[in-house]
Amino acid sequence: MAQASGVRIGWDDLPPSVHAAVERILGGPVVEAVSQVGGFSPGTADRVRLADGSRAFVKAVSAAHNEHSVVLHRAEARVTAALPADVPAPRLLGFHDDGIWVALVFADVEGRQPLVPWQQPDLEAVLDALRRLAVPATGLPALPFMLAHNFAGWRRLAADPPPSLDPWAAANLDLLVELADRGTAALAGDRLVHVDIRADNLLIRPDGSVMVVDWPGAAVGVPWFDTLSLLLNVRLYGGGISDDVLDCFSPDPGDVTAVVAGLAAFFTDGARQPAPPGLPTLRRFQQDQADVMLPWLRARLDAGLR
Repeated sequence: MAQASGVRIGWDDLPPSVHAAVERILGGPVVEAVSQVGGFSPGTADRVRLADGSRAFVKAVSAAHNEHSVVLHRAEARVTAALPADVPAPRLLGFHDDGIWVALVFADVEGRQPLVPWQQPDLEAVLDALRRLAVPATGLPALPFMLAHNFAGWRRLAADPPPSLDPWAAANLDLLVELADRGTAALAGDRLVHVDIRADNLLIRPDGSVMVVDWPGAAVGVPWFDTLSLLLNVRLYGGGISDDVLDCFSPDPGDVTAVVAGLAAFFTDGARQPAPPGLPTLRRFQQDQADVMLPWLRARLDAGLR
């Protein structure tokens, strides 16, 4: 199974102009940088230490590595700067954009990624954080708009079914298209949604609280989408959790099934595409998630949750 991790450059690979810009934001020279695991950006992800002992987190990338990563970094700077103060997200200290390189500088967060297979204490802490995360929000893209293209994957697969397509999916493409269309509509809501909840985007702090990182895709939508994403990650890596954790949001069970169908479309269709520049492990990770989504979808349909 592919882990949610790409191939990164490091602090020493950044040009002197970016080093200087980051150090201006931090107010002192960086004397140590330690690369962090997780995520698919080909850019840096470093915890840095300054000469005075203070710390920060720096992520930087250029369009030469991956043009879309630059777009995501710019989006994350906008989103993070606008998040409500009580949202458990790292504080943005500064932002550098010279048209080629984009660097984000965050307050350092002492913490660790959740253990996988998922352990119950970590699960309970993250579930609590996601319930508190789902606050009313404005000024962000609507989740149905953001995911409409991804959820239309079954249409593209129906128009050009690959030989490797799961036999059950191939025999039920009309139903899957219908479900995913319903899933797109079911995403509408007025709550803050991170959109990409998985183990490598979460930090468990020493006091047991949770910090949610990597916010470029934040949107406004249904309050249960992030918890549904957590369910997928636990199914992928292992751990004790059931769909009942969604009950606190009182979703329509058929809507949940439809969103599962939409996510299955996204990963199944995405996995067959060529690897993007600088992201050689992404398609394998998408296929692993598709392999989890389809049995989950079938189980919900067999249980009459539609």
